[in-house]
Amino acid sequence: MTAFRSDFLRALDARGFIQQQTDAEGLDALAAKGPIVAYIGFDCTAESLHAGSLVQIMMLRWLQQTGHKPIVLMGGGTTRIGDPSGRDESRQLLTDEQIARNMEGIKQVFAKFLTFGDGPTDAVMVNNADWLDGLNYISFLRDYGRHFSINRMMTFDSVRLRLDREQPLTFLEFNYMILQAYDFLELNRRRDCVLQMGGSDQWGNIVNGIELGRRCDGAHLFGLTTPLLTSASGAKMGKTASGAVWLNADMLSPYDYWQYWRNAADADVGRFLRLFTEMPLDEIARLEALEGAELNEAKKILATEVTAMAHGRAAAGQAAETARSTFEAGQTSEGLPTIEVPRAEVEAGIGLLDAFVMAKLAASKGEVRRLVRGGGARVNDALVSDEAGLIGPADLDTEGRVKLSSGKKRHALLKAV
Repeated sequence: MTAFRSDFLRALDARGFIQQQTDAEGLDALAAKGPIVAYIGFDCTAESLHAGSLVQIMMLRWLQQTGHKPIVLMGGGTTRIGDPSGRDESRQLLTDEQIARNMEGIKQVFAKFLTFGDGPTDAVMVNNADWLDGLNYISFLRDYGRHFSINRMMTFDSVRLRLDREQPLTFLEFNYMILQAYDFLELNRRRDCVLQMGGSDQWGNIVNGIELGRRCDGAHLFGLTTPLLTSASGAKMGKTASGAVWLNADMLSPYDYWQYWRNAADADVGRFLRLFTEMPLDEIARLEALEGAELNEAKKILATEVTAMAHGRAAAGQAAETARSTFEAGQTSEGLPTIEVPRAEVEAGIGLLDAFVMAKLAASKGEVRRLVRGGGARVNDALVSDEAGLIGPADLDTEGRVKLSSGKKRHALLKAV
Protein backbone atom coordinates (compact mmCIF):
# COMPACT_ATOMS: atom_id res chain seq x y z
CA MET A 1 0.00 0.00 0.00
CA THR A 2 1.09 3.58 -0.71
CA ALA A 3 1.92 5.77 2.31
CA PHE A 4 -0.85 8.33 1.86
CA ARG A 5 -1.09 11.29 4.22
CA SER A 6 -4.84 11.95 3.89
CA ASP A 7 -7.31 9.86 5.87
CA PHE A 8 -9.45 9.56 2.74
CA LEU A 9 -6.89 7.92 0.47
CA ARG A 10 -5.46 5.85 3.32
CA ALA A 11 -8.91 4.36 3.97
CA LEU A 12 -9.58 3.67 0.27
CA ASP A 13 -6.15 2.14 -0.23
CA ALA A 14 -6.32 -0.10 2.84
CA ARG A 15 -9.74 -1.43 1.85
CA GLY A 16 -9.00 -2.15 -1.81
CA PHE A 17 -10.93 0.62 -3.54
CA ILE A 18 -8.17 2.12 -5.69
CA GLN A 19 -7.39 0.94 -9.22
CA GLN A 20 -6.09 4.07 -11.01
CA GLN A 21 -5.37 7.70 -10.12
CA THR A 22 -4.36 10.63 -12.33
CA ASP A 23 -2.18 12.45 -9.77
CA ALA A 24 -2.09 10.50 -6.52
CA GLU A 25 0.47 12.75 -4.84
CA GLY A 26 -1.37 15.96 -5.74
CA LEU A 27 -4.77 14.63 -4.64
CA ASP A 28 -3.33 13.28 -1.40
CA ALA A 29 -1.76 16.65 -0.56
CA LEU A 30 -5.01 18.48 -1.33
CA ALA A 31 -7.14 16.07 0.71
CA ALA A 32 -4.71 16.29 3.65
CA LYS A 33 -5.10 20.11 3.74
CA GLY A 34 -8.86 20.26 4.15
CA PRO A 35 -12.25 19.30 2.67
CA ILE A 36 -12.33 18.54 -1.04
CA VAL A 37 -15.43 18.11 -3.19
CA ALA A 38 -15.81 14.93 -5.25
CA TYR A 39 -18.54 13.32 -7.32
CA ILE A 40 -19.75 10.11 -8.85
CA GLY A 41 -22.44 9.98 -11.53
CA PHE A 42 -25.34 7.52 -11.59
CA ASP A 43 -27.53 7.17 -14.66
CA CYS A 44 -31.21 6.47 -14.09
CA THR A 45 -31.60 3.23 -16.05
CA ALA A 46 -33.76 1.39 -13.46
CA GLU A 47 -35.95 2.21 -10.45
CA SER A 48 -33.19 1.12 -8.08
CA LEU A 49 -29.44 0.74 -8.06
CA HIS A 50 -28.16 -2.78 -7.46
CA ALA A 51 -25.29 -4.25 -5.49
CA GLY A 52 -22.92 -3.60 -8.38
CA SER A 53 -23.08 0.11 -7.47
CA LEU A 54 -22.14 -0.46 -3.83
CA VAL A 55 -18.41 0.08 -4.39
CA GLN A 56 -19.09 3.60 -5.67
CA ILE A 57 -21.66 4.33 -2.94
CA MET A 58 -19.27 3.17 -0.22
CA MET A 59 -16.50 5.31 -1.73
CA LEU A 60 -18.73 8.38 -1.37
CA ARG A 61 -19.45 7.31 2.20
CA TRP A 62 -15.75 7.05 3.05
CA LEU A 63 -15.20 10.43 1.40
CA GLN A 64 -17.70 11.99 3.80
CA GLN A 65 -16.59 9.96 6.82
CA THR A 66 -13.04 11.32 6.37
CA GLY A 67 -14.14 14.96 6.25
CA HIS A 68 -14.90 15.72 2.61
CA LYS A 69 -17.97 16.67 0.58
CA PRO A 70 -19.68 14.16 -1.76
CA ILE A 71 -21.79 15.08 -4.76
CA VAL A 72 -24.23 12.48 -6.05
CA LEU A 73 -24.76 13.36 -9.71
CA MET A 74 -28.02 12.01 -11.10
CA GLY A 75 -27.87 11.50 -14.86
CA GLY A 76 -31.21 12.99 -15.79
CA GLY A 77 -29.62 14.24 -19.00
CA THR A 78 -27.06 11.56 -19.85
CA THR A 79 -29.57 8.73 -19.27
CA ARG A 80 -31.28 9.94 -22.44
CA ILE A 81 -28.21 8.75 -24.37
CA GLY A 82 -26.90 5.76 -22.40
CA ASP A 83 -23.33 5.01 -21.39
CA PRO A 84 -21.74 2.60 -23.92
CA SER A 85 -19.00 1.56 -21.45
CA GLY A 86 -18.77 -2.20 -21.01
CA ARG A 87 -21.69 -2.97 -23.30
CA ASP A 88 -21.98 -4.85 -26.58
CA GLU A 89 -25.20 -3.14 -27.60
CA SER A 90 -27.00 0.15 -27.19
CA ARG A 91 -29.04 0.73 -24.06
CA GLN A 92 -32.80 0.98 -24.47
CA LEU A 93 -33.79 4.62 -24.81
CA LEU A 94 -36.08 5.69 -21.97
CA THR A 95 -38.80 8.33 -21.95
CA ASP A 96 -38.52 11.41 -19.74
CA GLU A 97 -41.28 9.94 -17.55
CA GLN A 98 -39.36 6.68 -17.08
CA ILE A 99 -36.16 8.56 -16.24
CA ALA A 100 -37.97 10.71 -13.66
CA ARG A 101 -39.54 7.63 -12.05
CA ASN A 102 -36.20 5.83 -11.93
CA MET A 103 -34.53 8.87 -10.41
CA GLU A 104 -37.03 8.99 -7.57
CA GLY A 105 -36.40 5.33 -6.80
CA ILE A 106 -32.62 5.71 -6.87
CA LYS A 107 -32.66 8.73 -4.56
CA GLN A 108 -34.00 6.56 -1.73
CA VAL A 109 -30.75 4.58 -1.59
CA PHE A 110 -28.37 7.42 -0.78
CA ALA A 111 -30.09 8.65 2.37
CA LYS A 112 -29.06 5.36 4.03
CA PHE A 113 -25.36 5.91 3.27
CA LEU A 114 -24.78 9.68 3.26
CA THR A 115 -25.75 12.72 5.35
CA PHE A 116 -27.30 15.43 3.15
CA GLY A 117 -27.47 19.11 4.02
CA ASP A 118 -25.90 22.53 3.59
CA GLY A 119 -22.76 22.05 5.69
CA PRO A 120 -19.19 21.98 4.31
CA THR A 121 -19.06 18.17 4.29
CA ASP A 122 -22.78 17.46 3.79
CA ALA A 123 -23.63 15.55 0.64
CA VAL A 124 -25.62 17.18 -2.15
CA MET A 125 -27.54 15.62 -5.02
CA VAL A 126 -27.62 17.37 -8.38
CA ASN A 127 -29.06 16.52 -11.79
CA ASN A 128 -27.01 17.01 -14.96
CA ALA A 129 -30.21 17.76 -16.87
CA ASP A 130 -29.99 21.18 -15.17
CA TRP A 131 -27.21 22.17 -17.59
CA LEU A 132 -27.39 19.59 -20.39
CA ASP A 133 -31.04 20.18 -21.31
CA GLY A 134 -30.41 23.83 -22.15
CA LEU A 135 -27.33 23.38 -24.33
CA ASN A 136 -27.33 24.92 -27.80
CA TYR A 137 -25.86 22.23 -30.02
CA ILE A 138 -23.92 24.47 -32.39
CA SER A 139 -22.54 26.63 -29.59
CA PHE A 140 -21.59 23.57 -27.57
CA LEU A 141 -19.73 22.01 -30.50
CA ARG A 142 -17.89 25.27 -31.21
CA ASP A 143 -16.92 25.89 -27.58
CA TYR A 144 -16.13 22.36 -26.42
CA GLY A 145 -16.06 19.93 -29.37
CA ARG A 146 -12.73 21.33 -30.57
CA HIS A 147 -11.07 20.03 -27.38
CA PHE A 148 -11.80 16.38 -28.23
CA SER A 149 -9.72 14.30 -30.65
CA ILE A 150 -11.63 11.60 -32.50
CA ASN A 151 -8.34 9.69 -32.86
CA ARG A 152 -7.95 9.58 -29.08
CA MET A 153 -11.61 8.82 -28.38
CA MET A 154 -11.35 5.77 -30.63
CA THR A 155 -8.71 4.32 -28.30
CA PHE A 156 -10.91 4.38 -25.17
CA ASP A 157 -12.23 1.02 -24.04
CA SER A 158 -15.91 2.04 -24.27
CA VAL A 159 -15.43 2.64 -28.00
CA ARG A 160 -12.61 0.25 -28.95
CA LEU A 161 -14.13 -2.87 -27.37
CA ARG A 162 -17.47 -2.30 -29.08
CA LEU A 163 -15.79 -1.88 -32.47
CA ASP A 164 -13.43 -4.82 -31.90
CA ARG A 165 -16.49 -7.01 -31.37
CA GLU A 166 -18.01 -5.60 -34.57
CA GLN A 167 -20.98 -4.24 -32.65
CA PRO A 168 -22.52 -0.95 -33.80
CA LEU A 169 -21.79 2.21 -31.82
CA THR A 170 -24.26 5.00 -32.58
CA PHE A 171 -23.27 8.63 -32.90
CA LEU A 172 -25.64 9.27 -30.00
CA GLU A 173 -23.59 7.01 -27.72
CA PHE A 174 -20.33 8.44 -29.04
CA ASN A 175 -21.41 11.79 -27.58
CA TYR A 176 -21.72 10.31 -24.09
CA MET A 177 -18.05 10.77 -23.15
CA ILE A 178 -18.14 14.40 -24.24
CA LEU A 179 -21.17 15.11 -22.08
CA GLN A 180 -19.64 13.32 -19.09
CA ALA A 181 -16.49 15.41 -19.48
CA TYR A 182 -18.67 18.53 -19.60
CA ASP A 183 -20.39 17.41 -16.37
CA PHE A 184 -17.04 17.54 -14.59
CA LEU A 185 -16.34 21.02 -15.96
CA GLU A 186 -19.76 22.27 -14.83
CA LEU A 187 -19.41 20.75 -11.35
CA ASN A 188 -16.02 22.38 -10.96
CA ARG A 189 -17.48 25.73 -11.96
CA ARG A 190 -20.66 25.42 -9.92
CA ARG A 191 -19.52 23.43 -6.87
CA ASP A 192 -15.69 23.66 -6.79
CA CYS A 193 -15.60 19.90 -7.45
CA VAL A 194 -12.04 18.70 -8.06
CA LEU A 195 -12.34 14.90 -8.11
CA GLN A 196 -14.39 12.47 -10.20
CA MET A 197 -14.54 8.84 -9.11
CA GLY A 198 -15.99 5.75 -10.78
CA GLY A 199 -15.36 2.21 -11.94
CA SER A 200 -12.28 1.50 -14.03
CA ASP A 201 -14.46 1.33 -17.15
CA GLN A 202 -14.95 5.10 -16.68
CA TRP A 203 -11.23 5.93 -16.84
CA GLY A 204 -11.32 7.38 -20.35
CA ASN A 205 -14.40 9.49 -19.60
CA ILE A 206 -12.82 10.80 -16.40
CA VAL A 207 -9.54 11.71 -18.12
CA ASN A 208 -11.54 13.58 -20.79
CA GLY A 209 -13.17 15.67 -18.09
CA ILE A 210 -9.85 16.46 -16.43
CA GLU A 211 -8.36 17.59 -19.74
CA LEU A 212 -11.44 19.66 -20.62
CA GLY A 213 -11.21 21.47 -17.28
CA ARG A 214 -7.52 22.22 -17.87
CA ARG A 215 -8.00 23.46 -21.43
CA CYS A 216 -11.08 25.60 -20.78
CA ASP A 217 -10.40 26.99 -17.30
CA GLY A 218 -6.86 26.00 -16.38
CA ALA A 219 -8.37 23.88 -13.57
CA HIS A 220 -6.31 21.18 -11.85
CA LEU A 221 -8.74 18.26 -11.55
CA PHE A 222 -8.25 14.67 -10.42
CA GLY A 223 -9.57 11.22 -11.24
CA LEU A 224 -9.76 7.97 -9.27
CA THR A 225 -11.20 4.63 -10.31
CA THR A 226 -12.04 1.38 -8.55
CA PRO A 227 -11.47 -2.16 -9.80
CA LEU A 228 -14.39 -3.66 -11.72
CA LEU A 229 -15.64 -6.10 -9.14
CA THR A 230 -16.53 -9.72 -9.79
CA SER A 231 -17.10 -12.56 -7.36
CA ALA A 232 -14.51 -15.32 -6.88
CA SER A 233 -16.45 -17.35 -9.48
CA GLY A 234 -16.06 -14.54 -12.03
CA ALA A 235 -19.73 -13.51 -11.86
CA LYS A 236 -20.54 -9.80 -12.16
CA MET A 237 -21.43 -8.21 -8.84
CA GLY A 238 -25.07 -7.42 -8.27
CA LYS A 239 -26.46 -10.14 -10.55
CA THR A 240 -27.78 -13.60 -9.72
CA ALA A 241 -29.46 -16.32 -11.73
CA SER A 242 -32.83 -15.03 -10.54
CA GLY A 243 -32.15 -11.36 -11.28
CA ALA A 244 -30.51 -8.20 -9.99
CA VAL A 245 -29.66 -7.70 -6.31
CA TRP A 246 -31.58 -4.43 -5.92
CA LEU A 247 -30.81 -2.01 -3.08
CA ASN A 248 -34.42 -0.80 -2.66
CA ALA A 249 -36.46 -2.92 -0.26
CA ASP A 250 -39.59 -2.72 -2.44
CA MET A 251 -37.68 -4.46 -5.25
CA LEU A 252 -35.75 -7.02 -3.16
CA SER A 253 -36.62 -7.87 0.42
CA PRO A 254 -34.00 -7.32 3.15
CA TYR A 255 -34.15 -11.08 3.77
CA ASP A 256 -33.22 -11.91 0.14
CA TYR A 257 -30.55 -9.21 0.24
CA TRP A 258 -29.10 -10.76 3.41
CA GLN A 259 -29.12 -14.19 1.73
CA TYR A 260 -27.17 -12.87 -1.26
CA TRP A 261 -24.28 -11.86 1.00
CA ARG A 262 -24.60 -14.94 3.21
CA ASN A 263 -24.02 -17.04 0.09
CA ALA A 264 -20.71 -15.32 -0.73
CA ALA A 265 -17.86 -17.61 -1.75
CA ASP A 266 -15.26 -18.35 0.92
CA ALA A 267 -12.61 -16.47 -1.07
CA ASP A 268 -14.74 -13.30 -1.17
CA VAL A 269 -15.45 -12.87 2.56
CA GLY A 270 -12.46 -10.70 3.49
CA ARG A 271 -12.63 -8.57 0.35
CA PHE A 272 -16.37 -7.94 0.75
CA LEU A 273 -15.98 -7.08 4.44
CA ARG A 274 -13.34 -4.47 3.56
CA LEU A 275 -15.33 -2.94 0.71
CA PHE A 276 -18.89 -3.09 1.97
CA THR A 277 -18.67 -2.65 5.76
CA GLU A 278 -16.92 -0.27 8.14
CA MET A 279 -15.62 -3.02 10.41
CA PRO A 280 -12.03 -2.54 11.71
CA LEU A 281 -9.40 -4.05 9.44
CA ASP A 282 -7.87 -6.18 12.19
CA GLU A 283 -11.25 -7.78 12.91
CA ILE A 284 -11.75 -8.41 9.19
CA ALA A 285 -8.34 -10.09 9.03
CA ARG A 286 -9.38 -12.36 11.90
CA LEU A 287 -12.67 -13.29 10.26
CA GLU A 288 -11.26 -14.05 6.81
CA ALA A 289 -8.68 -16.39 8.35
CA LEU A 290 -11.43 -18.64 9.76
CA GLU A 291 -12.16 -21.99 8.12
CA GLY A 292 -15.01 -24.47 7.84
CA ALA A 293 -18.05 -23.85 10.03
CA GLU A 294 -16.39 -20.83 11.62
CA LEU A 295 -16.10 -19.15 8.21
CA ASN A 296 -19.87 -19.58 7.84
CA GLU A 297 -20.25 -17.42 10.95
CA ALA A 298 -18.07 -14.79 9.25
CA LYS A 299 -20.42 -14.88 6.25
CA LYS A 300 -23.37 -14.23 8.56
CA ILE A 301 -21.56 -11.23 9.99
CA LEU A 302 -20.87 -10.00 6.44
CA ALA A 303 -24.53 -10.42 5.48
CA THR A 304 -25.79 -8.66 8.60
CA GLU A 305 -23.37 -5.73 8.37
CA VAL A 306 -23.98 -5.12 4.65
CA THR A 307 -27.76 -5.41 5.11
CA ALA A 308 -27.64 -2.98 8.05
CA MET A 309 -26.01 -0.41 5.76
CA ALA A 310 -28.75 -0.62 3.14
CA HIS A 311 -31.83 -1.41 5.24
CA GLY A 312 -31.03 -0.53 8.86
CA ARG A 313 -29.88 -2.56 11.81
CA ALA A 314 -33.38 -3.77 12.75
CA ALA A 315 -34.11 -5.20 9.28
CA ALA A 316 -30.67 -6.84 9.21
CA GLY A 317 -31.27 -8.45 12.60
CA GLN A 318 -34.67 -9.72 11.54
CA ALA A 319 -33.22 -11.20 8.33
CA ALA A 320 -30.50 -12.96 10.33
CA GLU A 321 -33.05 -14.36 12.79
CA THR A 322 -35.31 -15.49 9.94
CA ALA A 323 -32.40 -17.36 8.42
CA ARG A 324 -31.45 -18.90 11.75
CA SER A 325 -34.96 -20.15 12.50
CA THR A 326 -35.44 -21.40 8.94
CA PHE A 327 -32.13 -23.17 8.46
CA GLU A 328 -31.13 -24.14 11.98
CA ALA A 329 -34.48 -24.75 13.66
CA GLY A 330 -36.39 -25.86 10.56
CA GLN A 331 -39.26 -23.48 11.31
CA THR A 332 -41.47 -21.49 8.97
CA SER A 333 -40.71 -17.87 9.82
CA GLU A 334 -42.66 -14.66 9.44
CA GLY A 335 -39.62 -12.97 7.93
CA LEU A 336 -39.55 -15.02 4.72
CA PRO A 337 -40.59 -13.31 1.48
CA THR A 338 -44.37 -13.69 1.25
CA ILE A 339 -46.49 -13.69 -1.90
CA GLU A 340 -50.23 -13.26 -1.40
CA VAL A 341 -52.57 -15.25 -3.63
CA PRO A 342 -56.39 -15.35 -3.72
CA ARG A 343 -57.71 -18.11 -1.46
CA ALA A 344 -60.01 -19.27 -4.25
CA GLU A 345 -56.96 -20.10 -6.40
CA VAL A 346 -55.46 -22.19 -3.61
CA GLU A 347 -58.72 -23.99 -3.03
CA ALA A 348 -58.90 -24.82 -6.73
CA GLY A 349 -55.28 -25.95 -6.64
CA ILE A 350 -52.20 -24.09 -7.93
CA GLY A 351 -49.84 -26.08 -10.11
CA LEU A 352 -46.49 -26.72 -8.46
CA LEU A 353 -44.64 -25.21 -11.44
CA ASP A 354 -46.78 -22.07 -11.33
CA ALA A 355 -46.36 -21.76 -7.57
CA PHE A 356 -42.56 -21.74 -7.70
CA VAL A 357 -42.53 -19.19 -10.52
CA MET A 358 -45.11 -17.09 -8.64
CA ALA A 359 -42.90 -17.18 -5.55
CA LYS A 360 -39.91 -16.01 -7.65
CA LEU A 361 -37.96 -19.14 -6.75
CA ALA A 362 -37.54 -19.85 -10.46
CA ALA A 363 -37.69 -17.79 -13.64
CA SER A 364 -39.64 -20.35 -15.68
CA LYS A 365 -41.56 -23.61 -15.46
CA GLY A 366 -38.68 -25.36 -17.20
CA GLU A 367 -36.39 -24.24 -14.39
CA VAL A 368 -38.82 -25.66 -11.82
CA ARG A 369 -38.91 -28.98 -13.66
CA ARG A 370 -35.13 -29.17 -13.53
CA LEU A 371 -35.25 -28.28 -9.84
CA VAL A 372 -37.73 -31.09 -9.12
CA ARG A 373 -35.75 -33.64 -11.15
CA GLY A 374 -32.60 -32.62 -9.30
CA GLY A 375 -34.19 -33.13 -5.90
CA GLY A 376 -34.09 -29.44 -5.01
CA ALA A 377 -37.79 -28.59 -4.65
CA ARG A 378 -39.59 -28.82 -1.32
CA VAL A 379 -43.06 -27.93 -0.11
CA ASN A 380 -43.31 -27.41 3.66
CA ASP A 381 -39.80 -28.93 3.91
CA ALA A 382 -40.95 -32.15 2.20
CA LEU A 383 -39.16 -33.23 -0.97
CA VAL A 384 -41.28 -32.94 -4.13
CA SER A 385 -40.98 -35.48 -6.95
CA ASP A 386 -44.18 -34.87 -8.96
CA GLU A 387 -43.83 -32.03 -11.47
CA ALA A 388 -47.59 -32.10 -12.05
CA GLY A 389 -48.40 -31.73 -8.34
CA LEU A 390 -50.78 -29.12 -6.96
CA ILE A 391 -50.62 -26.77 -3.99
CA GLY A 392 -54.01 -26.93 -2.27
CA PRO A 393 -55.83 -26.20 1.02
CA ALA A 394 -54.29 -29.24 2.72
CA ASP A 395 -50.82 -27.67 2.31
CA LEU A 396 -51.70 -24.49 4.24
CA ASP A 397 -50.72 -23.99 7.86
CA THR A 398 -53.04 -22.47 10.46
CA GLU A 399 -52.26 -18.99 9.13
CA GLY A 400 -53.01 -19.90 5.51
CA ARG A 401 -49.38 -20.23 4.38
CA VAL A 402 -47.35 -22.79 2.49
CA LYS A 403 -43.55 -22.79 2.49
CA LEU A 404 -41.75 -23.39 -0.81
CA SER A 405 -38.02 -24.08 -0.96
CA SER A 406 -35.52 -24.11 -3.81
CA GLY A 407 -32.49 -25.95 -2.52
CA LYS A 408 -31.36 -25.34 1.04
CA LYS A 409 -31.03 -21.58 0.97
CA ARG A 410 -33.95 -20.05 -0.95
CA HIS A 411 -37.40 -20.03 0.57
CA ALA A 412 -40.68 -18.18 0.19
CA LEU A 413 -44.22 -18.31 1.53
CA LEU A 414 -47.44 -18.35 -0.47
CA LYS A 415 -50.22 -16.95 1.65
CA ALA A 416 -53.92 -17.43 0.85
CA VAL A 417 -55.89 -14.20 1.32
